[in-house]
Amino acid sequence: MANSEIRDPGQWESGELKISWVRHHMPLLEGLEKEFKAEKPFKGLKVALSVHLEAKTAHLCEVLAEGGAEMFITGSNPLSTQDDVAAALVHEGLNVFAVHGATPEEYESGIRRVIEAGPNIIIDDGGDLVSMIHENYPELIQNVIGGCEETTTGILRLEAMDREKKLRFPMMLVNDAACKHFFDNRYGTGQSVWDGINRTTNLIVAGKDVVVAGYGWCGKGVAMRAKGLGARVIVTEVDPIKAMEAVMDGFRVMSMSEAAGIGDIFVTVTGCEDVITSEHFMKMKDGAICCNAGHFDCEVSVAQLKEIAVAAKTARHNIMQYDLPDGRRIYILAEGRLVNLAAGDGHPAEIMDMSFAIQALSARYLADNREILRCAQGDSRNPGSMLYHVPEEIDKAVALRKLDSWGVTIDKLTEKQKIYLYGK
Repeated sequence: MANSEIRDPGQWESGELKISWVRHHMPLLEGLEKEFKAEKPFKGLKVALSVHLEAKTAHLCEVLAEGGAEMFITGSNPLSTQDDVAAALVHEGLNVFAVHGATPEEYESGIRRVIEAGPNIIIDDGGDLVSMIHENYPELIQNVIGGCEETTTGILRLEAMDREKKLRFPMMLVNDAACKHFFDNRYGTGQSVWDGINRTTNLIVAGKDVVVAGYGWCGKGVAMRAKGLGARVIVTEVDPIKAMEAVMDGFRVMSMSEAAGIGDIFVTVTGCEDVITSEHFMKMKDGAICCNAGHFDCEVSVAQLKEIAVAAKTARHNIMQYDLPDGRRIYILAEGRLVNLAAGDGHPAEIMDMSFAIQALSARYLADNREILRCAQGDSRNPGSMLYHVPEEIDKAVALRKLDSWGVTIDKLTEKQKIYLYGK
């Protein structure tokens, strides 16, 4: 019987239906599942995973378990856990510690429970597992071969730890892999954010002014899809090069202070805190809608909005209405947490198929190279570091597998062409 802390084990059939649906739309993981089942690359290893706990993540957990891993699973956001999916994994015999709408104490408990299992490999989304094991369980670090980080936010935290020489085991920078950020961050975030906004508000996007804060890969996707839905798009940035790129992509660029009085819908995608604050709320139109697509719920300062509001109420499921002293209403979606997961089902299955294939192959790379990595200090791009880029051969293997699943073939260089391009 699996060790677990979940909402209701009886919901497993509903969760299994969700997982079954994505299985049929994730051919890369299907292929890896067959390979892992035969090869058992994780035999005897414990894997701690903290990723948004919905159907696609569940399938990744199944694939790793088929490869011999003993799985210890929790969520990476209190509102993105789907209780029926958690129940389905427990029904399959996996160890799950996560509930939807977890209190801060419950959320931390889930993180602690998977760490206390003594993991050998860590798969993280946002850096909470890595941070917790270093701060509170240093005695367990000796068991860790290494880990994989899924997000921009998590990599920023890892880089800070690495600069201070506090990171004590190798971490694979999965988010930096081309097959991850080019497609997951741009096309996945772009579609899933608007799916979350549209299903939550039931309002039209066409004809509205949409403000996208941040023009990284996620911001590019959100802005592109907003434009496709007929919105007039404004981009705010702190990086002059990204701002210039947004201008050349056809978007208006201005400060948030200026955009605050124009926007109908605001989406933050920066990975930073206090992107929208009381200064901006006080300038917004009546009925302005704010949401966040960055990892943590600090980009839209809901705390500051609560301080200036005279009343608050639930306007609709997953929408809080805050009344300002002059009668204007500001709406916050999903409590300022990830709108595509807290108010939706996250990225499309076909997109996460690539991202999770990178995760699975990176985890296998750690398992296969544990002795080398234990003595090494970074790859060629990170000498003296504990941070490792995903090997190019993994990235290209995932791309080729994806093309093959689409029935797409590409050309190959001849030996003569290779010599022409690269020399002997």
